[in-house]
Amino acid sequence: MLAIENRQRIGTQQQKKVMVGPMIRVGSEDLGPPWLVPMLKTNFFGPCRIHADSSKSECNMYCLDCMGNALCSYCLANHRDHHTVQIRRSSYHNVIRVSDVQKVLDITAVQTYVINSARIVFLNERPQLRPGKGVTNTCEICCRSLLDSYRFCSLGCKLAGIRRDPTLTFALKPKQNRDGAGGSESEDSSTPKKMKRAAMFNRFVDEKRWVPSVGMFRDGDKYSSSGDEAANFTGAISPDTPPIINYRVGRRKGIPHRAPF
Repeated sequence: MLAIENRQRIGTQQQKKVMVGPMIRVGSEDLGPPWLVPMLKTNFFGPCRIHADSSKSECNMYCLDCMGNALCSYCLANHRDHHTVQIRRSSYHNVIRVSDVQKVLDITAVQTYVINSARIVFLNERPQLRPGKGVTNTCEICCRSLLDSYRFCSLGCKLAGIRRDPTLTFALKPKQNRDGAGGSESEDSSTPKKMKRAAMFNRFVDEKRWVPSVGMFRDGDKYSSSGDEAANFTGAISPDTPPIINYRVGRRKGIPHRAPF
């Protein structure tokens, strides 16, 4: 009897685990691309072990395809066909440009900063013990002071926030297809007036049929002067150029004469 009861208890526990398991997001695909965590844990700005004797051998590059150690400028020769990004330094913290990271990650809810005329985002958390006075919004992970429209101060903090909030993600949203049914209407509405006038004039020339030997337009059995027809047509579709008025009424200064001795 005891063995049967134990089996029943084990069976119910396994059923509960199966029911609860799918509701918890623990898959690696939900925590961003596979290179994100290795990049956040990599030590940058150290001397390259292979090119230590060369100048400018500081390791400030990272290969998203290899997901290995930091690379220097000389190591990039072996990663020509790979996707590499450059890591920069700001206030002793690793940063990356927004223009580089937003192509591969969705950085929504992460606050960005402008440093040296470039918008950047921090890689890892930056704890702040005492927030400034009047601060109403802080990072949900490290309590760093933020603007009201952001939730995290770095990519690492958003990664930790994804484990708490299942609505967050690093996956890029697909771009909306702008080629819709109303595309022709938008093109017609944005057509310049000069193009419309040119089309109307070409249509007028086709209907009248210019005869070079006579120097006139032919409309059936009738001939008309090119100047009169063209002038009337162009005057109908575009107003005449206003005359140039000389507003300089004042008299010019005369020729200077030498004063008498």
